[in-house]
Amino acid sequence: MPVSVIEQNVGVQDQAPSLLRNSHDTPRSYSLRQLLASRYHALWYVFGERLAWSRGMYREHSAGQLEQLSGIARERIERLQRHFDVRFEEQARRLTALKQYDYLDILEQAWKALKLPRSRGGVVQDVGSSNFWYASVLHTFFRPTELLGIEIEGHRIYINGYSRLDYARGYIQHLPNTQFIVDDYAGYVRPADIVTAWYPFVTPDPVLAWRMPLSVFAPHALFSQIARNLQPHGLFIMINQGRDEATIATSLCKKAGLTRQGSCEIKAPLRPRLSPIVSIWGHARR
Repeated sequence: MPVSVIEQNVGVQDQAPSLLRNSHDTPRSYSLRQLLASRYHALWYVFGERLAWSRGMYREHSAGQLEQLSGIARERIERLQRHFDVRFEEQARRLTALKQYDYLDILEQAWKALKLPRSRGGVVQDVGSSNFWYASVLHTFFRPTELLGIEIEGHRIYINGYSRLDYARGYIQHLPNTQFIVDDYAGYVRPADIVTAWYPFVTPDPVLAWRMPLSVFAPHALFSQIARNLQPHGLFIMINQGRDEATIATSLCKKAGLTRQGSCEIKAPLRPRLSPIVSIWGHARR
């Protein structure tokens, strides 16, 4: 299958989305500050989705080689390069390549810590993919038969005039059987062998920090759809920022009927941040 980018209906209505209730979730109470910020973001969100602007495929300039790395970072990146036979910097700029190695390192550390067998093939879906800059990481680690990145705000326009969709086209152009889908995963129906979610929104403030309206914040609906799409023997891999966020996400997974199969904290990620918590979920074995 050739590389493709699919645009689907994200449910934009004639008016700005409701600020108090999402059609997929229960009513919520927000502060005045949150409501005002949400209304502002809602106007831009609806405008972007209706405009669906595109400058064409965005192509990053290759970094060539990664310079000025600390000894520990260089050693770990070189180990990843040897083990997975990858050179992300040949297709991406320096910052993107470093982030890609960081994500690959998180997955590798988690798999070793939890002693999980490496999955190969099958359909891999990624929830909330932004511009899917890490598509090559998921392709490298899982070797999927098909890779799908699903992002609700795929038409966001960056300061350089390119949209997320434009960036995604560039990031997946060399990856076989890979698609970027503009859609709300809470309503996306398709079976998956693996579902990944990197730092999903489980509280409202990060939604606003990413300039999204609160109408798209529907964590119960999102996790329920993940559970419905996941095949009986499939895996849901979730990465959260810190233990507090992971605790909230754990509750959402359990309410969706998923069973935790293991979790670990990555205390020394390649890039400084709050320690990522990786958890693996599936359906209860019968």
